[in-house]
Amino acid sequence: MELYSDIASPPCQNVLLVAKRLGIKLNIKETDIMNAGVVAELTKVNPQHTIPTFVDDGHVIWESYAIAIYLVEKYGQDDALYPKDPKVRSVVNQRLFFDIGTLYKNVLANINMLIEKQQPSAEMQKKLEQALDLTEKFVAERSYIAADHLTLADIFVLSSITALEWLRYDLERYPGIRAWYGRVTAEFPDHADFLKEIREATKQFIVTYCPHLEY
Repeated sequence: MELYSDIASPPCQNVLLVAKRLGIKLNIKETDIMNAGVVAELTKVNPQHTIPTFVDDGHVIWESYAIAIYLVEKYGQDDALYPKDPKVRSVVNQRLFFDIGTLYKNVLANINMLIEKQQPSAEMQKKLEQALDLTEKFVAERSYIAADHLTLADIFVLSSITALEWLRYDLERYPGIRAWYGRVTAEFPDHADFLKEIREATKQFIVTYCPHLEY
């Protein structure tokens, strides 16, 4: 199984964490999508040339949500990460859709403004704050964000929260998120090393492509 990936990318982090949780060994193909030559090669596999892109014995999938669900359904020893119970799964799905359409969307929008040497508007900052306010409510309802145990929703929201480091975002007013973050990262014994890799890769990306930013 091959994964075209860059650990600085939150969507790639999602897939890497799911694979860790499932005990799956991936052949990581480091992919710099800022490099035109690399993108040209990736386009041969994925016409949308996005990462992560996953290849399993010739079967190609992209979009991290789709890859994660595929991995759980095909290689999971149980359905804990993506429960089959319709009611529980519906909450997991809602949180996943909330992440892609609201939380991560607004985190990324604010980051992209900084990359483009602009400051996020007051409206953009407000939308991010509203997304985090909702996240705080979600994690206050139960120990994890969608169930009483770790699910895919926790992993995806974790990467979105981790990406706030780009913005030097202060989570002091979100005690629920901070407590939840500790519970989720504790599910991954080597998360400190994983986070170190993320920070090193992010710093390298910024030095190379966004030297005007501080990280």
